[in-house]
Amino acid sequence: MFVDNCKIFVKAGDGGDGCISFHREKFVPLGGPDGGDGGKGGDVIVKARVTLRTLIDLRVRPHYKAERGDHGLGDNRYGRGAPPLFIYVPLGTVLQDADTGKIIADMTHDGQEIVIAKGGRGGRGNAKFKSSSRRAPRIAERGQPGEKLTLKLELKLLADVGLVGYPNAGKSTLLAHVSKARPKIADYPFTTLTPNLGVVSFGEGSSFVVADIPGLIEGAHNGTGLGDEFLRHIERTKVIVHVVDLFGFDDKSAWQNYQSINKELKLYSPKLAKKPQIIALNKIDLPEAEEKLKELKKHLKKKKYFTISAQAGTGLQELMGEVFEELKSAPEPDPIIIPEAVEEIRHDLEFEVKKAGDIFVVHGKHVEKIVSMTRLEEEEALGRMHNILKRVGVDKALKDKGIKPGDTVRIGGFEFEYSE
Repeated sequence: MFVDNCKIFVKAGDGGDGCISFHREKFVPLGGPDGGDGGKGGDVIVKARVTLRTLIDLRVRPHYKAERGDHGLGDNRYGRGAPPLFIYVPLGTVLQDADTGKIIADMTHDGQEIVIAKGGRGGRGNAKFKSSSRRAPRIAERGQPGEKLTLKLELKLLADVGLVGYPNAGKSTLLAHVSKARPKIADYPFTTLTPNLGVVSFGEGSSFVVADIPGLIEGAHNGTGLGDEFLRHIERTKVIVHVVDLFGFDDKSAWQNYQSINKELKLYSPKLAKKPQIIALNKIDLPEAEEKLKELKKHLKKKKYFTISAQAGTGLQELMGEVFEELKSAPEPDPIIIPEAVEEIRHDLEFEVKKAGDIFVVHGKHVEKIVSMTRLEEEEALGRMHNILKRVGVDKALKDKGIKPGDTVRIGGFEFEYSE
């Protein structure tokens, strides 16, 4: 099955928890804290592979979660960092944040990698909290949660040439003749249900990739027929070969079919309609073909065209020669614009307090991280958290919102009872 779009949920690994431990050894009094740090959580990495052709595996398995880091241990032993989780995609896959619509990456070459979600750092063990005034701290951090997001993937085939035309125009037969591709071919409409790729060798050491797109019909840009699902696959092509059945299709003449296809291309994307287009008039070997050609010539006028028989192989060498020459001067397709990563200035004090019913909700990346990494069952760690929140202004902001002792405060996934 050919699948060219899907959504997946990815979650990087959480960091391992820091350890609370004290050194105990005979004849070593006051050994002190020796709790090690937790290991880093695994990153989620998307990697492009030239051997893949579809996103079917990702649609079947839409959830991906990397391992968390190991917890720290006593004797200053650090937890092991978790290995990255790789997600493999075909060349031409565009990655987009499903929630914001932001394009993250365009996977265009084999082996290309991008860290799509970063693993959380390991929590610090109590050895890191030792100071001259705090000789035996019972404080250690929990691991930082890993990043998570819903990812939209869209596959846009990477091909130099795109074959377009009505169903049964002979595109698949043409591809099979000029390359080693073996698409399904039959004498009924919509034989081609998925795009097919073929490599055409031309001359010594020269080749180009041709994509056969399922047949288009009138209204394709709005979802009629099958071709609308695959128009995206010719957006990256440099040259379009428009295969026209001399005998027409769906009770319309060849000229009407030719006009309809160009109209659909323009309605889908004006840039697509402006790509260099070579006309291939097919089925010249059939009876009455000369008569049909004579009628079509009246409309084509100065347009350059080639008469071929995809079935018999007539005229294909000349057609591919023209395609090869056109590719030499054809402009490169417009790259997908990926917003430049802007270095974010860290504002640790930025947070927002809102009231949801009777609950005071505090939103803020740094504030939520502090809470999520605190061992709430340890009184000393809880006191440290309260001091940090007070220092950054959370306590004052809650009072400004009218909070009273006994009210509920929610920070991240945790709720607390407020007290002075």
